[in-house]
Amino acid sequence: MNPLLTLPGAVAVEDGPDAGVAAHHGDPLAEQRAMDRSAAVVDRSHREVIAVPGEDRLSWLHLLLTQHVSELTPGTGTESLVLDINGRVEHHAVLAHVDDTVWLDVEPNTSATLLDYLEKMRFWSKVEPRSATDELALLSVVGPATDEVLAAAGVAVPDQAYGAASLGADGGFVRRMPALTAIGVTGTGTGGAVDLLVPRAEVANWWRRLRDAGAAAAGIMAYEALRVAALRPRLGADTDERTIPHEVGWIGSAVHLDKGCYRGQETVARVANLGRPPRRLVLLHTGDDEPPQTGDQVMLGARTVGRVGTAVQHHELGPVALALVKRSTPVDAELTVGDVPVRIDPDSVPPEDGAEPPGRQAQARARGR
Repeated sequence: MNPLLTLPGAVAVEDGPDAGVAAHHGDPLAEQRAMDRSAAVVDRSHREVIAVPGEDRLSWLHLLLTQHVSELTPGTGTESLVLDINGRVEHHAVLAHVDDTVWLDVEPNTSATLLDYLEKMRFWSKVEPRSATDELALLSVVGPATDEVLAAAGVAVPDQAYGAASLGADGGFVRRMPALTAIGVTGTGTGGAVDLLVPRAEVANWWRRLRDAGAAAAGIMAYEALRVAALRPRLGADTDERTIPHEVGWIGSAVHLDKGCYRGQETVARVANLGRPPRRLVLLHTGDDEPPQTGDQVMLGARTVGRVGTAVQHHELGPVALALVKRSTPVDAELTVGDVPVRIDPDSVPPEDGAEPPGRQAQARARGR
């Protein structure tokens, strides 16, 4: 039993991938506003953790992951993916290199499959990957007053994004994350975001420590609303079995285009060099009717052009959802989900620069165009 679910006012998520943490603490919209205007702490301890110690940890992971990690210095981190042979996303992980170990935290119910893959790829490498979910629990502090709260709690946080530091002899580490900045809304979602992976046996004490330092209590509903508004994809909700990294904005943040030697790299290079991905992640405004469900079809007339990912109620934007839609779908198209009209937020679609991909430019030069 998660001890944070016994707190007064905590309402648990009943099912789905977020089961096991609090959906909210009484007022999800007020909790969002706290994240936007001051700081709030949210229980994300259902995320799972893998530890990779061993002297070959960086060179070994570099061969398996999409991100360049062979020179990941202590005290730094990144995001990365594991792809299948066709370049489709199987796993997403946030990494931190702390205390001679690379820590990977991943979506709930995915670590066993990822750990099995890592074990199969050990061969003669000097690494000892293991599950660390029972060791560490993740709490996130979000909002413009995040640094003040953590300073009051006695936690020093690195300045750079993904910078990580040990929490001391008791174990765990703190990691700065990119801010959850809402698209197209000035002054909303502009605060900081920091993850603390704390000893699981001490998670309730850490919660009280952060609350005493000034953080409001927030549930996963508030965190998810800010994530959606920031156009941040979540594996399994905003991706499907066909998703490639280019479609959801993971090139750069989780995929390094100047490295190879990982499974699925050929697809990544081909799409980057010869064409644009078939779909793109957009923000949908879904109206005040019954909210769509993950996996619902997005329709343009009688034609399916996409799928709904995470749907939320945002305190500024109203009912919105992430969706993967065909790249050819016009931004101003009259779309529906079920019988409900929806529209694409134009701020979620970056303008096309008109330039051909590098590979097509090279083909054109070779043909004398």
